[in-house]
Amino acid sequence: MKSKKTLNPKIMNWANLLSDKRWGKTPQPPETSSGRSPFHKDFDRIVYSSAFRRLQDKTQVFPLAKSDYVRKRLTHSLEVSCVGRSLGTEIGLSLNERRIIDPEGVLPSDTGTIVAAACLAHDIGNPPFGHSGEDAIREWVLEKNEKILSKLTDPQKKDFERFEGNAQGFRILTHLQNPQAFGLQLTYATLATFTKYPRESLVDLDATTHKGVSIDKKHGYFQSERSYFDEIAETVGLIKRVPGSSCWSRHPLAFLVEAADDISYHIVDLEDGYHMGKVSFEKVDEHLRLVIDNNGEVDVGLKRFVSEDDKVSFLRAKAISTLVRQVVECFLQKEEEILCGNFDDNLIKYIPCSQNLNEISNIEKNEIFAAKDVLEVEIPGFAVLGGLLDAFSCAVNDLAENQWPSSKSKAFVKLLPSQYLGSGGEPSQDSYTRLLQITDYVSGMTDSYAVSLYKQVSGISLP
Repeated sequence: MKSKKTLNPKIMNWANLLSDKRWGKTPQPPETSSGRSPFHKDFDRIVYSSAFRRLQDKTQVFPLAKSDYVRKRLTHSLEVSCVGRSLGTEIGLSLNERRIIDPEGVLPSDTGTIVAAACLAHDIGNPPFGHSGEDAIREWVLEKNEKILSKLTDPQKKDFERFEGNAQGFRILTHLQNPQAFGLQLTYATLATFTKYPRESLVDLDATTHKGVSIDKKHGYFQSERSYFDEIAETVGLIKRVPGSSCWSRHPLAFLVEAADDISYHIVDLEDGYHMGKVSFEKVDEHLRLVIDNNGEVDVGLKRFVSEDDKVSFLRAKAISTLVRQVVECFLQKEEEILCGNFDDNLIKYIPCSQNLNEISNIEKNEIFAAKDVLEVEIPGFAVLGGLLDAFSCAVNDLAENQWPSSKSKAFVKLLPSQYLGSGGEPSQDSYTRLLQITDYVSGMTDSYAVSLYKQVSGISLP
């Protein structure tokens, strides 16, 4: 992939950013032609992974929802990938029209597929019970701080104190899905695009700025995968933002992944809230019309539908279409800043509909996320995840550190699949690795399995 222009070496180069080099494959074997680009293969590998499949029983907004309409993480991820493909393809068209990338080397559909693949995986590391599951793991770590973290280095401690589904997702893609063969062996372009927060957890996040740009509080990888991301960042040509640490500029296409996610959850969470009876049709109609460009066209279109459900679906589609166009325009306006590493913000904040989306977000926070039946299921999630982490971490630590571990610990360790133990089926002698493996196990569970296993290990129910 050769650039048509000589670029400033301090500016990210699209030819490098779209690298099809595969993680874990050295030397790089030639890709055999099969009608699929390397990035299509990335997409397919994610679809067929067990971690992606488990998203069918992980919470989006409504934990353990009984309605067969309401979205789960799997549905949400598929929808985000569709929006991401549209965004990425439009940017690809612009790059090719401007001859920034050799049209014979990279097709517009390639950039669309990179973004779609990254979007498909964007929630793959989320624990059970949605974002409250991340909070549950962090709070468990803080409660057990002295006992659990005492033998870890400061960077290792921060990985767990600030536990991130994003970092867990990077670990899954580069390692856990196939520990003997570098995970899914995705392309560097897809892995860099996936990493929305390209920094380690140790960076002082409360006040860090670089070139006047604040650095987000989240991180994208653990210490165990820090060297992995550093290699990927150097290969695709990201810009290091904080000297002496692993803190990089975002891959430009990562902004589109974030925007696709934002578009999807703003609009479809409102739609789900309507179907769950939390938000009226009139309110959905009012606020989606404020997003959509042409309300005259909307009025004509709505006449085709009788049911309010169909009308909401139509409004949702029109709203997403408008937002996709606005995000593409915004990205192209900010492209030079992005390539120089001088922009690290959410594109949604800069589009014409930004205020309308803020109003929708407030409705969702007040009338959907804070609904009693949502909280009634989220709150027990803290007990479920905390209980499982407690039980298994105590067991592996007992076996690793004591000559005469308890019978209870031995029984618990037998419940752990072999991939969450060290060599020979025994707990690792390294404290950091043991804790990583336990959080790998618990965070990878589906909502239903976590509840079922918790009931068993706590004696609430028997198999």
